[in-house]
Amino acid sequence: MEDIVGMAVELSEKLGASYSEARYQLDSGSTFLLKNGSLDFFDSKLLEGVSVRVVVDGSLGFASTNDMRRGSVRKAAESAVSFARKTAKLAKPPVLLSEEEFEEGRVEVRPRIKFENVEFDAAVDLFKEADAAALEKAGRRGVKIASRLLRADIGVCEKFVVNSDGACVRSSIPRAMFSYTLIGTHPQRGSAMRQSALGESRGWEALERWDVAKLMGEEGEAMGKVLGQGVPPPKENLDVLIGSEVVGLVCHESSGHPGEADRIIGREAAQAGESYLSIDSIGTEVGSPLVNVVDDPTIPGSFGFYLYDDEGVKAGKRYLIKEGRIAGFLHNRETAASIGTRSNGASRALHYDLEPIVRMANTYLEPGRMSFEELVEDVEKGVYIRNFTEWNIDDRRFNQRYKGFEAYLVENGELGAPVRDPVIEMTTVGLFKAVDAVGNDLRFFGATCGKGDPMQGIPVWIGGPTVRLRNVRLGGA
Repeated sequence: MEDIVGMAVELSEKLGASYSEARYQLDSGSTFLLKNGSLDFFDSKLLEGVSVRVVVDGSLGFASTNDMRRGSVRKAAESAVSFARKTAKLAKPPVLLSEEEFEEGRVEVRPRIKFENVEFDAAVDLFKEADAAALEKAGRRGVKIASRLLRADIGVCEKFVVNSDGACVRSSIPRAMFSYTLIGTHPQRGSAMRQSALGESRGWEALERWDVAKLMGEEGEAMGKVLGQGVPPPKENLDVLIGSEVVGLVCHESSGHPGEADRIIGREAAQAGESYLSIDSIGTEVGSPLVNVVDDPTIPGSFGFYLYDDEGVKAGKRYLIKEGRIAGFLHNRETAASIGTRSNGASRALHYDLEPIVRMANTYLEPGRMSFEELVEDVEKGVYIRNFTEWNIDDRRFNQRYKGFEAYLVENGELGAPVRDPVIEMTTVGLFKAVDAVGNDLRFFGATCGKGDPMQGIPVWIGGPTVRLRNVRLGGA
């Protein structure tokens, strides 16, 4: 396969490309879906192919094939060059790529328990045990979980990327994800929904370590509290503690997406939205000095893990916000060249037949030094929102709304009664500037980040520690 990928690069150059890049990618895996205690769906996938991306006369061309024969790969290279040449007159300004240092690299994550070694019936039994735990815990409080979807996605992504500037990178990364949707009902108090997920770049050992039966039991218990005992949120201004899951979502939506350079320069406007930031925003104050938002694909075991992006650029830790000020953007080579900087390895593609575009990996708020108990004890009156049930945000990622799921009153430094449906509705800057304390309890959650046209759902982590906001007014029923 490596000789075919190299051939595609060499042929593209001979046909007139000033830059050429070829990527072989094989995605294999399976999906389990348990619906209301029964196996509803099982599917296996195998997606294999080669893509070729070129620059000709300042115009970008892309083509792919799932036929691994040399003749088909040759046609893909010829098609990419032909398309770029035909559209060169439309390339205004012309496509430029940043100058980078490339190397030969190999990244291999070896699972402790390979997915193919897991017995099918044992996997289904694990999910049935988790389903029963959620039902039992909620039922103790008079709540029925009427709809339960438990899903596992497991697989391996293998890539080989070569370009005409010297990159040669091989990688093999397994990924496991467990996601769930629960809808609970109470005869007098209505219904509530809960969705969440965990994900890591590991084998089946990840699902065993997550102890999904215990996790779903905790979710069932929370559903029982929310529906059975939840009180309306206070109406006056107060302090709000937000848990890791909410913090991670805020960082992803309100820092990660607006920090994508293709949004900032306008390429993504019609596909996934714009940004409240501009290329001149570096150094702009958007939060308190305690706010440090990072995107780091190199965290071992993370769901968004990689060491080289799909342009062959070496990845590393990148600050989006540092001490409350915009510190940088996410770049591929094209966006970096457009504003005179270097790529920071943020170019990713979901499958072989999709163009790599600017993407997040693992976006989170860096932890502070305070324990959860210390955060709580300094609150006279407030609400602790542990996680969320739904959210929305505008196209510029500036106005946002997060609806809490499991939440509690905080009175005189102690957690109290459950709170039903508290809502945080603030601007990005307003939320980040309200941060007055950051905990040390860093946690991560799995997510699938959607972007692009065609849509690409990329595996990412969202996370952070518990954070305290001062003087916030909550919405909610």
